[in-house]
Amino acid sequence: MNDHSQKPVTLDYFLKPGYIYLPEKPTVISTVLGSSVSVSLYDKMLAIGGMNRFVFPVVDTGKQTTSLYGNIAVLTLIRMMLKNGSALSNLEAQIFGGAYNSVDSSRDIGRDNCKTARHILNQKQIKIVSEDVGGEMGRKIVFNTLNNEILTLKVDRLRDSDWYPYKGVR
Repeated sequence: MNDHSQKPVTLDYFLKPGYIYLPEKPTVISTVLGSSVSVSLYDKMLAIGGMNRFVFPVVDTGKQTTSLYGNIAVLTLIRMMLKNGSALSNLEAQIFGGAYNSVDSSRDIGRDNCKTARHILNQKQIKIVSEDVGGEMGRKIVFNTLNNEILTLKVDRLRDSDWYPYKGVR
């Protein structure tokens, strides 16, 4: 088991849409979600974690494959964890986001994003230990990769000040 207690925690790494982050040292990752989804993976033996944030559920592999798409983002985060020394059996996942606002869209893309994440995690036999998904509210997520603690704040609307770099009232 890695001893990260001597390594400082880096604050305020903001995870943007289409990004995947697997830090080398304990880090606090924050993001803001509406219909997009974030999956956090944590290796309980190595005490390391990473997170992705995707906007769309699936892209065909013949097209432009970027981590804006759930099928790419989730599989890539899993591959990154495995390459870093994790075993699938030691990984646990949490899923966040996937809100739906019928005023903004007739398609519930948030539901489809969650479905994609669950499908891939189940296929890889990675245990989903918690979810905070769906509904109509946006979410602010703060993930401490040192201990797998995640804070979720639900908000009625996302403001410009919710996005990094933070400006104004939060």
